Amino acid sequence: MTGVIASKALEGKRLTEEEGLHLLTRTDLPVLGWLADQVRRRMHPDRRVTFVVDRNINYTNACVTGCRFCAFYRPPGHAEAYILSREEIFRKIEETLELGGTQILMQGGLHPDLDLPYFEGLFRAIKDRYPIRIHSLSPVEIDYLSRTSGLPLETVIRRLAAAGLDSIPGGGAEILVDRVRQSISPRKIGAARWLEVMAAAHRAGLKTTATMMFGHVETPEERIAHLEGIRRLQDETGGFTAFIPWSFQPGNTALGGEPVTAVDYLRTMAVARVYLDNVPNLQVSWVTQGTKIAQIALAFGANDFGSTMLEENVVRAAGVSFSTSLAELVHNIKEAGFQPAQRDNLYNIIRVF
Repeated sequence: MTGVIASKALEGKRLTEEEGLHLLTRTDLPVLGWLADQVRRRMHPDRRVTFVVDRNINYTNACVTGCRFCAFYRPPGHAEAYILSREEIFRKIEETLELGGTQILMQGGLHPDLDLPYFEGLFRAIKDRYPIRIHSLSPVEIDYLSRTSGLPLETVIRRLAAAGLDSIPGGGAEILVDRVRQSISPRKIGAARWLEVMAAAHRAGLKTTATMMFGHVETPEERIAHLEGIRRLQDETGGFTAFIPWSFQPGNTALGGEPVTAVDYLRTMAVARVYLDNVPNLQVSWVTQGTKIAQIALAFGANDFGSTMLEENVVRAAGVSFSTSLAELVHNIKEAGFQPAQRDNLYNIIRVF
């Protein structure tokens, strides 16, 4: 059956969920890697690997959802809970610009004191001062702003975009199956709502990324169901620029467990590349896997190295701490046999190395 599936993929034909599951669970890793690499070469024949220079600014760690997989959040009112001041955010942006950054990724918890006007004012203040892209607010955060303001999703998104929001990250997807979500994040929005927020963003003209956090309580079938949900929405809207699968980090979390192996990570990456025939870019997660596994992932279908991640707090809170500089990132891409290219949030090339 693997040969039949591979032939379909090589001909550019769409795989079924059953065929995706076969690749994930029953195909030899070298064969799967080769197939994903062939699909990648067809979609990106120039052997260029992109990345963005950015900073992840977590504006608050206070959150009312209390997800079992998260080691970063603190309940509102906790002694360790914080909200960054505008001055602190501005300083972080200035440091990012000094290092050649073009984008800030801003995400945080669901803080009951931070409403829609807060973000509108913050985004306008940033845009008034700095020439930087704002890639911010996951669907979970946008849904929260919609519920707390009493406004429709489309209104909230258009107001945020008018204030300076450029694109939306795909955080909070975890696994887009409600059985899983009820187990690991019962107070977070369901799968359908996550997809609904993304659809509204795409209709409003904003591009977004999509993510998958795997390796906790989900089954292989549920990983494929997640990919199917992303692929189906992309058919409708075309708004996803990239897919970013990353592995659950159990350290310091209420959920606990063991981290997935590098083999499982590479297998999942490869299946994502073959299955998501309508999502142009597949991004590695060196933040969770380290740069060496990320280099190998470039031979398993990935074409984007993510970002320099000048600051990262969420994964670090789980006890995993990988870091890299711009020079190291460029070196890692070259060492893997590809040409590094700096991009912006919409995958426009800024600089080729």
